[in-house]
Amino acid sequence: MVVPLTELDTGEKGRIKDISGERRYLSRITSIGLNVGCEIEMLQNVKSRPLLVFGRDTMIALNRSESKHILVEVL
Repeated sequence: MVVPLTELDTGEKGRIKDISGERRYLSRITSIGLNVGCEIEMLQNVKSRPLLVFGRDTMIALNRSESKHILVEVL
């Protein structure tokens, strides 16, 4: 099942399937190591707060509105 990153619950794991958005956003996301095929784990998904994910041995805080453009396959 493929869902936006914002739909993963705390503790769930997923694999990034697609990232869309403007060039600057894509550049920023890929520069921190999040790209298609990367496995991630949702550490914190509290409504109205930034997302906290673990991927590529790094904890990353992501803007909730921009994270809707990252599609993940739930593992």
